[in-house]
Amino acid sequence: MNYIKPKKLQKGDVIGIISPASSPEDSNLVNNGIRYIEQLGYRVELGKNINKNRGYLAGTDEERIEDIHQMFRDKNVKAIFCLRGGYGAFRLLDKINYNLIKKNPKIFVGFSEITSLQMAFLHKVNLITFAGPMVVPNFAKDFSNYTEENFWSIITSNKKPGKLSLPGSEKFPNINTGIANGRLVGGNLAVFVSLIGTEFFPDLKDKILLLEDIGEYPYKIDRMMNQLRLNRVFKKVKGIILGRFVDCIEHDPNKKTLTLGEIMEDYFKDINIPVIYTFPHGHIKDFLTLPIGVKTKLNASRGFVEILESCVT
Repeated sequence: MNYIKPKKLQKGDVIGIISPASSPEDSNLVNNGIRYIEQLGYRVELGKNINKNRGYLAGTDEERIEDIHQMFRDKNVKAIFCLRGGYGAFRLLDKINYNLIKKNPKIFVGFSEITSLQMAFLHKVNLITFAGPMVVPNFAKDFSNYTEENFWSIITSNKKPGKLSLPGSEKFPNINTGIANGRLVGGNLAVFVSLIGTEFFPDLKDKILLLEDIGEYPYKIDRMMNQLRLNRVFKKVKGIILGRFVDCIEHDPNKKTLTLGEIMEDYFKDINIPVIYTFPHGHIKDFLTLPIGVKTKLNASRGFVEILESCVT
């Protein structure tokens, strides 16, 4: 199977910005994010419908689809950055022209709700995408040097990234030890689970599975992990990278609950594949951009992740 790598980004290139899920609450943040990109020496092309709203969506499905198609169609646009995540990108999956994307592969960046598009692009056309920072809130505010350096290096260089560096060079804790090689899939847990049973759910055989989430109660994390288990996901993949699960706690001290750690132990301690947790990816300030679809090595025994090939050409 041939995977499609986009071309690397170069100074002066045009970066297209779209909002395929929700719209930002503060338009000033959009301007801040655009200003940041332009100060680095890139040009910006905004999607025609980027300022639209329809409830919790950034415009109608048709308007958001139009911007996706236009950015992939425009030969001047070399990369596509998502404005933010939120909700609703999965509504677009059966309306996208995947042949257009296959013929015009480009760097495509986002995470959280954008997981749905990345899984569809991977499964339908084998396009390598990037689970990385978005214009709002990452570029617009609180963009750490750690996140910034990793992100731009991975999309502007055709060198193999190798071992991913961590703040303080610490090792990742593990639930299970072991070593596994496979292509990286996954992203946001809630979004990933919502694709099960659809034609957009990726082939998981011999893959390394990445999962992260935010704002889900422990019992909901439990439910989603069990859905993966019942669909034999943990028997198909070769290893699991658990990113950050932000604010996934029970806030009411009077309610009985399991901790997030107990839930993860329940699902992973008895399976015979390597599993690490607290990987710096997700809704946090210091996080690593991860290339979805590339060959990856997970060494849970020694606590590191290594990208085994270049991510762009």
